[in-house]
Amino acid sequence: MTLWQPLRDELARWRDADRAVSLWLRDDDAIEPTPALDRLADLACGHDVPVALAIIPARTAPALANRLAAEKIIHPVVHGWSHANHASPPEKKQELGLHRPRDAVLSELARGLARLREFHGDRLTPMLVPPWNRIDPSLLDDLPALGFTGLSAFGHKLTSRPGLAVVNTHIDIVDSRAGNRCRDHGTLIAGLVQELQQARAAGGRTPVGVLSHHLVSDDDAFRFLADLFTITAQSGAVSWRAPAELLRA
Repeated sequence: MTLWQPLRDELARWRDADRAVSLWLRDDDAIEPTPALDRLADLACGHDVPVALAIIPARTAPALANRLAAEKIIHPVVHGWSHANHASPPEKKQELGLHRPRDAVLSELARGLARLREFHGDRLTPMLVPPWNRIDPSLLDDLPALGFTGLSAFGHKLTSRPGLAVVNTHIDIVDSRAGNRCRDHGTLIAGLVQELQQARAAGGRTPVGVLSHHLVSDDDAFRFLADLFTITAQSGAVSWRAPAELLRA
């Protein structure tokens, strides 16, 4: 696995500095039990890696909750309401914008949180994952009053505020613009190493997030995750975090 040597080297730097890397995995767009979800769950369980599973409330049902009831490694979180686009071209797709009355958007989010709590009970982490990783920033201050204690998008644009911990993902392994193919493994590794270097320079407190989409993942995407889990387990420097842990940090 010489392709992975840059990551091994970076993790060794963390280990030599007596620092622990916090990584986490978020997987989006869950609706129902599928063979792809089984494959993700088996892979994660085999490596003891928690998964924050972003579930679309309006499109899910008790069947998924029943499937996940025995999966201690899978942690449900809230993926908007219906994953519906309300923006008009040429705007980028967005469910949680101000294209509709503000109260309508917030009402849907409250319904989504309540629906997933009904299905998943205390196993649900009250983290909001905006569809397409987009939310109008003016809505963030309203989220704690709805019951959300965390939010996860992509990149570094959104940051935490009182009552709302923002824990983002940084590496997306699926390229939606290329027919949902897995991105080149070398490119993904280089991006992950860069994120880890930035986290180390900032004192090592910022968790680095990996984003996957089990429903459209090909064999190459699952192979990337399997290799990543193996390398990080061998490093002695990585702790994979559950979403509730990240919100408490």
